[in-house]
Amino acid sequence: MSDKFKSRKSWREKLENPPKGLPKVVSGPAKWEKRFGGRRVLVPTPLLVDRLIRKVRKGKLVTVKQIRERLAKDFKAESTCPLTTGIFIRIAAETAEEDLQIGKKRITPYWRVIKADGGLNPKFPGGVKAQAMRLRQEGHRIAAGKGKKPPKVKDFEKSLVNITSMKV
Repeated sequence: MSDKFKSRKSWREKLENPPKGLPKVVSGPAKWEKRFGGRRVLVPTPLLVDRLIRKVRKGKLVTVKQIRERLAKDFKAESTCPLTTGIFIRIAAETAEEDLQIGKKRITPYWRVIKADGGLNPKFPGGVKAQAMRLRQEGHRIAAGKGKKPPKVKDFEKSLVNITSMKV
């Protein structure tokens, strides 16, 4: 292999080595009020997101919105950036699968993260099919998606964790 081609970072490296200067709370223009839910927006790190997901016990669920709200609260921000949070949830998921491949038994239970409406995440490793399988193994019932909408967890509200009272 040539010296000019640098090997891609592993998911673990992406999880543990965030961009410099993160986490940080940034102040944005007035249009952020509507778009992000506030002008003081937290840009988290992958590890902060991963730590929250690791607290979700078997049989329980957490929404992306809950994760964003908890992180904002912890950093005294009005909101958490939805784009970076989504990317960092994906990094946590891919790292978990990487860990599984090398024989680790305790991995981040990323499949317990759902959308605010109970929808599954097609960007997770293995897509919604793999996420649905893991959720079924934990006792959740999955409703088929309609049209382009992904499948959803039935009665997901009953299984949501109280993320605001979790110790991290």
